Amino acid sequence: MPNTVVFSRNKIAYLLFSIGTGWSLTTGCVKSYNPPATQVNYRYLAIDGVLINSADSPSVFALSRTVRLTDTTTASVPETGARVSVEGKSGVVYSFTELPGGMYKSTPLLLNISDQFRLKITTSDGENYASDFVAVKQAPPIDSITWTQPGDVQISANTHDPGNNTHYYRWNYTETWQYTAPEQSELGVKDGIMFYVEVDTADQKYNCWSTDYSTNILVGTSVALQQDIISHAPIAVVPQNSVKISVRYSINVNQYALTPEAYQYFQVLQKNTEILGSIFDAQPTQLTGNIHSLSRPSEVVIGYFSASSVQQARIFIGKHDVANWHYLYPGQECNPIQTTAGSPTNLYLYTYPDSAYTAYYFCGTGCIFVDRVSCLDCTVQGGINKRPSFW
Repeated sequence: MPNTVVFSRNKIAYLLFSIGTGWSLTTGCVKSYNPPATQVNYRYLAIDGVLINSADSPSVFALSRTVRLTDTTTASVPETGARVSVEGKSGVVYSFTELPGGMYKSTPLLLNISDQFRLKITTSDGENYASDFVAVKQAPPIDSITWTQPGDVQISANTHDPGNNTHYYRWNYTETWQYTAPEQSELGVKDGIMFYVEVDTADQKYNCWSTDYSTNILVGTSVALQQDIISHAPIAVVPQNSVKISVRYSINVNQYALTPEAYQYFQVLQKNTEILGSIFDAQPTQLTGNIHSLSRPSEVVIGYFSASSVQQARIFIGKHDVANWHYLYPGQECNPIQTTAGSPTNLYLYTYPDSAYTAYYFCGTGCIFVDRVSCLDCTVQGGINKRPSFW
């Protein structure tokens, strides 16, 4: 069984400040103690991403600032307005385009594997950061993505390197799921006029798809084994009765190769973000990545820059594939209301005054049933009503 480490990026940004900041307890008349370190504005720059060697997959880096333990939120703050690029020792430079939310994206890059590359960042306030130069690793193919269901659905990755060269692996994933509105309407309303909705058109609001991305970093190693084989490395868990498998679910797993130094970094990061059980447990250790501030060498920078090819594998899980799965729609109950609509000259005129309701179906001339928009429109739950190309 491989050693597998999981961490949440937001959890890292929040819990990191247990290192050197101390804790305070107030019990009865005992006065709380706030050590001076807690007053320091630890807004460390955090970088998450992989330089991908692929003709199809762009590289994306997320930049954010950490928060303190005393802050009211555990969510990191996106670092916007930065200039991000990657340069090779050969002199080649690749620039990244800023996206919303502190994300920076390149075009798909075919890297020279004999070259070495580093990440360069200039923040909006003029601070400069750079990583060490790293080699481009080659990731072997994913053998399979499997799942089991003792209750929750547990998804795992399996891979091996016949050349016995990789040993250190990293994964992330994109998950997409189809779900439906509680009720399926035969009618739509546009500009106050009702019309019949056809299935699989841009007007339908019964079937929707949501997409989410992994916020944990997953790494594994086969270094203790005689062969370079990873079996059943934990990737994701879908809680029992989740909406994600109420109709159909898909997960697309990306696999990268790591250097031993990158793997060790993520191990330390995982240890530093565990909740300590007692004073006798291992205490947080120094977290040192390969990205540095050029103007303030002592500044802490969170993240490790690595470069690798990417291997992908996708699986689908349908609601009929799982056992004892009962999704309950959240929110208000759906109670259709019979009303009148239309006029002698236009039976399709929609006149119901409450905008929280919309047309459901005709019950006769000038008669319709209406129901809450949340019962008839799946996009209210945040998804889109356009079928993905891979579905």
